[in-house]
Amino acid sequence: MRATKTDNRARRLWIATAVAAASVLTAAAHAAAPGITGPSFSLDAKAAYITQPDGGSIYSWGYGCSTAPAGYAPAAVTGASCPDMQLPGPTLIVTEGATVAVTLTNNLPATAGNTSMLFPGFDVTASGADAVDGLLTKEAPNGKTVTYTFRANSVGTHAYYSGTQADLQVEMGLYGAIIVLPATIPTNCSATSQNDLARTHDFGRDDHSVEQDFRLAKAAYNHSATCYDREYLFQLSEIDPKIHSAAEAIANCLPATNGGAACPTNMNSVETELYHPAYYLVNGRSMPDDMDPNYAAQYPHQPYNGNPHMHPGEMTLLRVVGQGRWQHPLHEHGNHVRILARDGNLLLAPKILSGETEARLAGPLLFTTTTTPGQAMDGIFYWTGKGLNWDVFGHGYVGDSSVCTPDGNGYYTSNPAAQNYYEWCGDHNKPLEAHPFGNVGNGGPMTLPDPNIVTNGNWYGGSPYLGGEANTRAIGPTPIPPSGTIANDPGSEAGFAFMWHSHNEREITTNNIFPGGMMMMMLVDPRAYLIDESK
Repeated sequence: MRATKTDNRARRLWIATAVAAASVLTAAAHAAAPGITGPSFSLDAKAAYITQPDGGSIYSWGYGCSTAPAGYAPAAVTGASCPDMQLPGPTLIVTEGATVAVTLTNNLPATAGNTSMLFPGFDVTASGADAVDGLLTKEAPNGKTVTYTFRANSVGTHAYYSGTQADLQVEMGLYGAIIVLPATIPTNCSATSQNDLARTHDFGRDDHSVEQDFRLAKAAYNHSATCYDREYLFQLSEIDPKIHSAAEAIANCLPATNGGAACPTNMNSVETELYHPAYYLVNGRSMPDDMDPNYAAQYPHQPYNGNPHMHPGEMTLLRVVGQGRWQHPLHEHGNHVRILARDGNLLLAPKILSGETEARLAGPLLFTTTTTPGQAMDGIFYWTGKGLNWDVFGHGYVGDSSVCTPDGNGYYTSNPAAQNYYEWCGDHNKPLEAHPFGNVGNGGPMTLPDPNIVTNGNWYGGSPYLGGEANTRAIGPTPIPPSGTIANDPGSEAGFAFMWHSHNEREITTNNIFPGGMMMMMLVDPRAYLIDESK
């Protein structure tokens, strides 16, 4: 997994940087894995409208909070809320071993009929004085409630969704995620790790601030190889507006507006086939909306974003859930993803070596994490620059005193306070430019493009290098031309941008308009930049 994808590497890096600089992109916001904490939850199912970047307002159904939750996580996230309808539904965060109780009130239109919730992977008991038997579980009639109780004995990321008329109700938005945190954290994770040490250093910031910890836990599972430094949740789904419009027409039907004819009494006439989605969602939003902040006021029923950020070398936990009806091939540029588990089941190899105290991880290394509806997977992603074959930190200028002493894996990890912490030492001082300006030696793998085409936007710092010494390289006595185009100071977010997107080309459009849909930007931020996931 340490090998970065190298096909057309430098060209793709510059393409991604240029895309990040496009004026369509807004100021940076961060995703994390926000949700509500239990173990008891009071939810309802309700109708509301969600928005799309093309100006569309889509009638939808979703789960939400009928009363205020016990709390929000991560605790430091500001502006957290849980509306009475959201898409996807609230992310439920509990701890292994807890007895979870979810009480659902059916506040959907009467014509929608009963509704319910399924929690695959858990042994669920459903009850309620007014609950009725359904095909898969007990259901709540209109205006009534049902309570689902289960023990959270399956650690990891899981999906939940409606078990009633699923071809319609899941399509309309009745789905969400539940995260079960391990009750016991492995010793090597709970001890102060190198990246925990890195988080406590200010890296020369003017205000000497340090990064907060926005993890839900320090390990995804009770396994020593599942420690992580940062985490993000991505729920992938799609919308066929024809189905939503048909459901809306029935829900809002009045005889006076129906030609005097009686209105339908149920949704059975809504055709869910043939299926032609026009909107493709990451956490309920399409690009570029998914890069606006969590809990942004302009999306009252779409509180979660999708905008991953990380520093070089950080072990980033990806929680990826397939929602909706289609498979979606999510391609994470910059590196492969090592899959840890599917639906809370760690992928393990048998113990075959003498002295092994725990089974080794055996999950695949994926170029694309293809989601299956209802399935969740946990995986580790990270970026170090290894394999690019040039010094991403821009060392080699006159007066540069930086060092890169490799550890046993070839990375510079002995000094967590260094700007180039986790640099791949094999590329230290290697030039980027085939015909360089300044003091970096020639022979690099590429010729820089015209700087004028990559000198715009909040995420471009006037340099092809990554913060810290890179900024010195960019603005020193022999700066990369043109002079005067350095937009951001060394502490700003001027890193590398990689597009994360569906590998189905239709799915990176919004109602057939490109760019849009199931797309976001992953940013590798310099250590000098503080990633603040509280907003």
